[in-house]
Amino acid sequence: MPTSDLCRKHGLSHATIYQLKATYSGIGLSDAERLKQLEDENAKLKCLLADAMLDNVVLKDLLGKP
Repeated sequence: MPTSDLCRKHGLSHATIYQLKATYSGIGLSDAERLKQLEDENAKLKCLLADAMLDNVVLKDLLGKP
């Protein structure tokens, strides 16, 4: 399929298509699935860390400690 058709179909620019191709070329399906799982897990962990940090700030404010 020509690049211009892919761009039109998915609403991406030519530069984005070439960047994705450079980044993910040579990665097998199982590796891509594992990468997606790791990205999802990383996002969840970042949310948990942000919540814990916010809790710490709130507790410090309640106790009046700087």
